[in-house]
Amino acid sequence: MDARVMSALAEPNRLLILDLLRECPLTVGEIAERLQMRQPQASKHLRVLSEAGLVKAQADANRRIYSLQPEPFRELDEWLQSYRVIWEERFDRLDDYLQKLQGRESGEDRQD
Repeated sequence: MDARVMSALAEPNRLLILDLLRECPLTVGEIAERLQMRQPQASKHLRVLSEAGLVKAQADANRRIYSLQPEPFRELDEWLQSYRVIWEERFDRLDDYLQKLQGRESGEDRQD
């Protein structure tokens, strides 16, 4: 997992930008307007996202239209999958343990 991606995702405004771009490609001005931030701030966040490979810009006359790049998200999903396996194993063990406890409690209830 690329540390630049993780660093870029760590900033709340950048996550909001990614959420907007998930819906459709947007210009810097549209992003700034929707998030109620100044355009230079939006540009700075988009530069970080672009350097991390999360977004790309396409020139259209004098505008730059930003959209998501799918590959870093696939890589992030694959990286997280290794942790999902661990979590699922632990949840399965916890479920087994809780079922054993419930079985013991049911047995104790019958003896009373």
